[in-house]
Amino acid sequence: MSNSHQNNVDIEALATHMRGVLEAIGENPQRDGLLETPQRAAKSLTFLTSGYTQTLEDIVRDALYASNNDEMIILQNIELYSLCEHHVLPFFGRVHIGYLPNGKVIGVSKLARIVDLYARRLQIQEQLTQQIAEAVHETTEARGVGVIIEARHLCIMMRGVQKQNSLMKTSMMLGTFRSNNATRAEFLSALSNSM
Repeated sequence: MSNSHQNNVDIEALATHMRGVLEAIGENPQRDGLLETPQRAAKSLTFLTSGYTQTLEDIVRDALYASNNDEMIILQNIELYSLCEHHVLPFFGRVHIGYLPNGKVIGVSKLARIVDLYARRLQIQEQLTQQIAEAVHETTEARGVGVIIEARHLCIMMRGVQKQNSLMKTSMMLGTFRSNNATRAEFLSALSNSM
């Protein structure tokens, strides 16, 4: 977690609220096992929401490189951890990103950092998929971008309908990934052959 994000969050105020939550559910925040919990939970939540204080420009910086490559680039199985905005419970899975360069490529680690930028906020998977795709498209000015997310949501596994084997898939196709069936099929085929 960046120190700047931690400095922007009032950890003590957040810990006070966490202590109040413990009391509201009938726990004793003064018992041995919970003495440090409000502070630890506050720091944890600060890390899990650190995407609010970062920008796309912060993430990408000087990681765009001129390239003559015009073939599809795919980074798949990027680990994803986020918090559902409806219940503040985790959802987790993997992200697959493909793009068709248009004179420049982005440093591969930056794709994973773009995922974290938007995942480390309160989210819904549908919006997260769109944000990642639009960020990659905006940054690279690619001819096309495809993003697929596969995730498990604890809000439907631990509570509510309690469906343990559910897996949500969302996709966003921009540019030629949307307009050209062959491009979209190439992307999906590359993923299905190795997933």
